[in-house]
Amino acid sequence: MLAVAGVLAAVAIVRLPGRGGHIPYEGIKAGVAKLAELPGILLAALATLGLGLVLGPEAPLIALGGGLAVVAVRRVKKDTPDQVMAVLATIFGLPVIGAIILIEAAGLGGPMLPLVLLPGLMSAGIGSVVFIGMGRWTGLSSSAYALSPFSLPAFSTLTAADFGWAIALAFAAAAITVAIVEGARRSAQVVARQPWLLLPAAALVVGGLAIAFAQITHQPADVVLFSGQDAFSSLIKQGPTLALSTLAFLLLFKGLAWSISLGSFRGGPTFPALFIGAAGGLLAAHLPGFSETPAVAVLMAAAVVSILRLPLSATVITLLLVSKAGLATAPLIIVAVVVAYLTIQTLSPARGPAPAATPAAGTQPAAPRSHTTATANPDSQT
Repeated sequence: MLAVAGVLAAVAIVRLPGRGGHIPYEGIKAGVAKLAELPGILLAALATLGLGLVLGPEAPLIALGGGLAVVAVRRVKKDTPDQVMAVLATIFGLPVIGAIILIEAAGLGGPMLPLVLLPGLMSAGIGSVVFIGMGRWTGLSSSAYALSPFSLPAFSTLTAADFGWAIALAFAAAAITVAIVEGARRSAQVVARQPWLLLPAAALVVGGLAIAFAQITHQPADVVLFSGQDAFSSLIKQGPTLALSTLAFLLLFKGLAWSISLGSFRGGPTFPALFIGAAGGLLAAHLPGFSETPAVAVLMAAAVVSILRLPLSATVITLLLVSKAGLATAPLIIVAVVVAYLTIQTLSPARGPAPAATPAAGTQPAAPRSHTTATANPDSQT
């Protein structure tokens, strides 16, 4: 199945316009996909998400939703600015999160803010009705990509040790994420040389990592595969009973599989970051003076902000997920986000242009996009 995913991703990236969307290690982009690019984005997303690679659905959903919005709106008003078209679908189970990600990813502010935010909020609100339902209509299922609050132990008392561990762990999470992204960048450069051969090979490596994890720990291989969203509940429930070695191997093998997927395939980086942060939190809960709930909250927040570089979005997403345990985690989440964000900005090299896949003989490379795309890094525009 993973080899098939590699072949299908190669078709989308090499042969179809738009290269299947942006490379995931670049974070989330608030841009407008052209109509001709949507089939390639859809094919790459279906291959990546459905066949086991370690990426989430949020980036393809944003690209597909925004692209279809462009088609619909420009049939009514052809001169609508690209900025107004940069709208998000309903993701993460809460439309406000989509609006916040939109603001940060697009680097909006000043008089442009209401121009872009209002259409984004409206589209997110309508999307929520589609999935929640109204009256006798029950709506559509969003369980494949919506996040729900975890059932963590109640947490109400902060200590000095909590803040100390939050700072240290946020720094460590950011440093590890830098290494993961650098590995993704290097693998992307290698795979771009011979995508027809190396994309299936990269997918098989991900499968090998999952098999190795299963053989060593006697846990399901699916825990390493996929975005991790479906495995959140069981991970949190079984976390206190899992051996420390099992959690350590999970972080190692999932992290390597995520790095390969970030550089070679197409999808969103957020869900695997949350899963790895949760697994790291369960491991960190064994540190002296630290407990499960703040450990999971701190490392999820640090992992998400390190990969997205969107501090407000990371804070809101993590607060949503740990809200059942109480709001005492909020100061720790904020501290972790700030420390990880500053660390990632200091340690990371400037993000250059993504490597282009080498076109097959006899084919023409896809034409460059004519629109401007705002990246998740506010310090660089491409």
